[in-house]
Amino acid sequence: MAAQFKNQVRIIGGDYKRRLLKFPDSEGLRPTPDRVRETLFNWLGQECTNLTCLDLFSGSGALGFEAASRNAKRVVMVERAKNVAASLKENQNLLGASNIEVIWGDALRFLDSTAERFDVVFLDPPFASDFLAQVLPKLPRVLNSGAVIYAETANWPDREGWEIVKDGKAGQVKYALLKQSLIV
Repeated sequence: MAAQFKNQVRIIGGDYKRRLLKFPDSEGLRPTPDRVRETLFNWLGQECTNLTCLDLFSGSGALGFEAASRNAKRVVMVERAKNVAASLKENQNLLGASNIEVIWGDALRFLDSTAERFDVVFLDPPFASDFLAQVLPKLPRVLNSGAVIYAETANWPDREGWEIVKDGKAGQVKYALLKQSLIV
């Protein structure tokens, strides 16, 4: 029997459009708002067809499920809270999303150990953490050529080696699409 949670997020586009997904309370977990997700997927061109995506601090799964709904070839969702990862797996099963793999584990260890490469990486770490500053330097080795990074933060860490392609702000959340800077 599926766990009962009061929190929910709605998929806004693609094959799973309008589907409601429930998720548990967890410290620092705040789903990306609908309006911000809509902006992000407009930036990405609506579709994620044939893209391999990484949702590194998956939480509610809003970004990863949205990418899967929009025909991503593969979405890897990494979440360290066991109950939250279990909820992601339940939602994956509910949707019948065979293009998703849920990994219960630490994001930094995953980046250090994976041999996989990605076209899009979603980074929405816990708001009061310094995970974004720790993750950005580790990303280049797991990126395909031309890959983009979507990140949310309260305050940007040093972004040496990264350029902002597009950005916005919603309340206290700053968000941007990043790509690796060209070395001159």
